[in-house]
Amino acid sequence: MLRRLQRWREDRRIVRQGLAEQWEPAVSVWPVAARYRGRDRTRLQDTALRFMLRKQFVAGADFELQDSMRLLIATMAAVPVLELGLDWYRGWSSVVIYETPFVPATEWEDEFGVVHQSDEPLSGEAWPQGPVILSWRDVLEASAEDGYNVVIHEMAHKLDMLGGDANGAPPLHRGMDPAAWKQSFSRAWDALKASHEGQADDLPIDPYALEDSGEFFAVTSECFFEAPERLAATWPDVYAQLCAFYRQDPRKTARPAP
Repeated sequence: MLRRLQRWREDRRIVRQGLAEQWEPAVSVWPVAARYRGRDRTRLQDTALRFMLRKQFVAGADFELQDSMRLLIATMAAVPVLELGLDWYRGWSSVVIYETPFVPATEWEDEFGVVHQSDEPLSGEAWPQGPVILSWRDVLEASAEDGYNVVIHEMAHKLDMLGGDANGAPPLHRGMDPAAWKQSFSRAWDALKASHEGQADDLPIDPYALEDSGEFFAVTSECFFEAPERLAATWPDVYAQLCAFYRQDPRKTARPAP
């Protein structure tokens, strides 16, 4: 009953704010959105609009947010949970957007007890039970060529955090084998590490994935949706695991309709 009431209220807000009419122009700049057709496109739009209403979008610094920006980010965020549902983004409420990469106001303590503060600009960040923080400049740099999408990357961290830490082990669905998941990703990690250390010119994904297992899951998730054919050709086992987890096969939506 409560969920039905929530959707009814959201429907009224969508109509009142004219969000559905603004959606098509806003997402036209992102090729991945064009892969979804017919009923899937309708569901993608609906999921994106409800994400936009359920999360608070906050401008960082003096950046001026527009509805078209919110709609594009919401659509990128909707793609990973299209077959899972927005409840997978539970436990947090805000998306903070800066115009450019930002310096996080976080500190860390080394093994000697010395407290450090990072001064390296970030394109995105996700906090447990906290906001997702994004650089708008990096949102616009989503690219199938590089398999890059900062929104999908940070949303993958949020999904990963449902299992505790962002450690590359999100809650798997019934019927998925955790041992097979770990084996597939471990083999891919070893292959990427060997190629990177061998200074290979053409790596399948960004070597930033080697920072830790959580980053590996997030980076492969970016490639899964942005450049699915490449990921499937390079690491078919990882691709199959992500198909099972996200309950999608982006290769099918990436192909032109007959």
